[in-house]
Amino acid sequence: MAAGQDIIGVFLVISILLQARGSGLSATFGGDSSVYRSRRGIERRLWQFTILLAILFCAFSVVSYTVFPQP
Repeated sequence: MAAGQDIIGVFLVISILLQARGSGLSATFGGDSSVYRSRRGIERRLWQFTILLAILFCAFSVVSYTVFPQP
């Protein structure tokens, strides 16, 4: 059970890091253009995949806590 949670956690971190755009040094000092636009194509699928991974991670955590309680 813990191995599955670890694997999902790694993929969750990777999918979050893949979404980071405009996070360079210029964005730190407000140099990026933050214009709102909708997600399209692969960017939208990656966002949906990240949400799915987050839900799975939470589900694994709850099941792990209820099935294998710590003394």
